[in-house]
Amino acid sequence: MISLSPELQARLSTPLKIGSFEVKSRVLQSPLSGVTDLVFRRLVRRYAPDSMMYTEMVNATGLHYVNQLPKIMEVDPQERPISIQLFDCRPDFLAEAAIKAVAEGADTVDINMGCPVNKITKNGGGSSLLRQPEIAEAIVREVVKAVDVPVTVKTRIGWNDQEITILDFAKRMEDAGAKMITVHGRTRAQGYNGNARWEWIAKVKEILSIPVIGNGDIFSVEAAVKCLEQTGADGVMCSRGTLGYPFLVGEVDHFLKTGELLPPPNPIQRLECAREHLFALWEYKGDRGVRQARKHMTWYAKGFMGAADLRGKLSLMETVQQGLDLIDGAIERLANGYEIEEEVPAIIAL
Repeated sequence: MISLSPELQARLSTPLKIGSFEVKSRVLQSPLSGVTDLVFRRLVRRYAPDSMMYTEMVNATGLHYVNQLPKIMEVDPQERPISIQLFDCRPDFLAEAAIKAVAEGADTVDINMGCPVNKITKNGGGSSLLRQPEIAEAIVREVVKAVDVPVTVKTRIGWNDQEITILDFAKRMEDAGAKMITVHGRTRAQGYNGNARWEWIAKVKEILSIPVIGNGDIFSVEAAVKCLEQTGADGVMCSRGTLGYPFLVGEVDHFLKTGELLPPPNPIQRLECAREHLFALWEYKGDRGVRQARKHMTWYAKGFMGAADLRGKLSLMETVQQGLDLIDGAIERLANGYEIEEEVPAIIAL
């Protein structure tokens, strides 16, 4: 049985203040490359109306050389609160990109200093900035000077086990003007392997006065509550737990506000959400959206007999109609009482 201590409930009952901006939820949807586009955010928003959403990360250098904003920066005026996440290692390019992000409607600007992917780090962005704290500081100072919305940072605890530098790094970010920091409790070398080390999030919280958000291994309401209890963080950010499950942010937010666990969606409800997601991606991006939807559909298709077969077919779908027919067939079989036994979900590489 999950429960909130009176101390934790009292601490989480007030809005999250990010500098001058106020958010009515302590649960945030993480920026996820190739995932958190406008379509996905709308689904998450349905169940988490008060939570902060984040765009996919935007390359500030790429933005410098184009006249038209990339589609991943598109935000709906109705989806606030919204943050646009940027990455790069050039303070001037990031300041320029931040100005464009605010003009597009961003309530805050987030700087990615935690992405572990090689193609990002080899060019000086993402978690490579953990090894270049002076540049990271300069980035935050320049972006803070350029925009009148709060600037935030998302990072990791260090480059590897021999270089866990988050305490000094986080203090530098605060001193440079960051109004919130999200800490993923893994090193860059870990990637997404092993357990997130929440104890480092707790240590960051002890030394900063700005909000600290815990990130890493938030796959359930129970995990979110444990993270908040163990770290003293000001909120949690849900990442991979929302893949194929856009209900998670809302479930955590509802529990923190009411102490009540929402009933999880059944397989039919999850597949109905998958169907809506697929169709919306096709409407928004055309055939490219269908190709992008393949991974989403495989994330939705788990937890029931026949899910593995459905995953395999959805991963190869060529048209939106093909995907809709596959999902409709699965829904019909479930509704008629077939395939109702639980299947052990297959491990999906992320």
